[in-house]
Amino acid sequence: MRCEECGYDYGELPRDELAATVRALGERYAEGLDASPDVLRAHPLDGVWSILEYCCHLRDVLRVQKGRIQLALVEETPTFASMRREERVFEDRYNEQDPQRVAGEIVFAGGELAALLESLDETGWSRTGVYNYPTTEIRTVEWIGRHTIHECVHHLMDIERLVKASSG
Repeated sequence: MRCEECGYDYGELPRDELAATVRALGERYAEGLDASPDVLRAHPLDGVWSILEYCCHLRDVLRVQKGRIQLALVEETPTFASMRREERVFEDRYNEQDPQRVAGEIVFAGGELAALLESLDETGWSRTGVYNYPTTEIRTVEWIGRHTIHECVHHLMDIERLVKASSG
C-alpha cells in the first residue's frame, strides 16, 4: 500500500527497522520545534493546523499507538477507540502549548513506542485489533507500527508546506 500524497510505502521498510525509524522521526519533529513560537503557531494556510498543532498531534499519535499495541498484546482483537484527532486540537489547546516541552514529549513518546516495538516477538507482531481509521479493519500490530511511521512522514510533508507558505 502506498500513500498517493506523500509517497510512503507501507511495505518498503523492513520490520526490524520500524522501531529505529519511529525513534528517529520523533527526534526529527523535536528538532523542528526550535523555530520562533510565532512561526510555530501561525496558520498561513486556511483550514490547516499550525506547525505546533501538527507536532502535538504527532506526539499524541505516538502515545495512542503505544496504548493500542499494549491493548492488542493483552486482549483478543480489541476495538481501538478513536483518538479524536480534531477535537484534541481545541480541547488540549495544542497551539498554546510550550514548544520545547512538546519537543521533549515527542522524543519521549517516540522512544517509548520504539522500545515497545523492539520488545515484540513474532507473536506480538501478529496480534490484531480493530482499527477504525481510515476504514474499519482488523489490523496487525505490525501494521500499526507501519501506519505510525506513515503518520510521521505524512505530517512532515504537511509541515514543509506550512514552512513554504510562511516564507513566501
